[in-house]
Amino acid sequence: MQIQGEGQLLRIFVGQSERWQGKMPLHEAILKKVREAGGAGATVVRALDGFGAHSGTFGGKVLSEDRSIVIEIVDRADRIQALLPMIDLMVVKGLVTLERVQILVYRSGEADEREDA
Repeated sequence: MQIQGEGQLLRIFVGQSERWQGKMPLHEAILKKVREAGGAGATVVRALDGFGAHSGTFGGKVLSEDRSIVIEIVDRADRIQALLPMIDLMVVKGLVTLERVQILVYRSGEADEREDA
């Protein structure tokens, strides 16, 4: 699969303790749904530090009891838009952002997809 040009970045911030339907970690459930929907891909990052609505401080250092998990999904705008109702249903507590991006290169690395191969 190759994607180039105008796209969107969907960024989802949730706590690592969040669960989907009380079972699976929410970030895993989101990844599964994005894959099932044919999304180009997603990346999950666990925050080292930070603060949000329910964090405190200790000795000048910010401490969060529930570290953030960030899920980033970059794809064509139509695919991202199709994901939004599902994300709205799944993310009960968290932050969801959306921004336009210019996709410069997205290739699977398969030789038969490369024009110069």
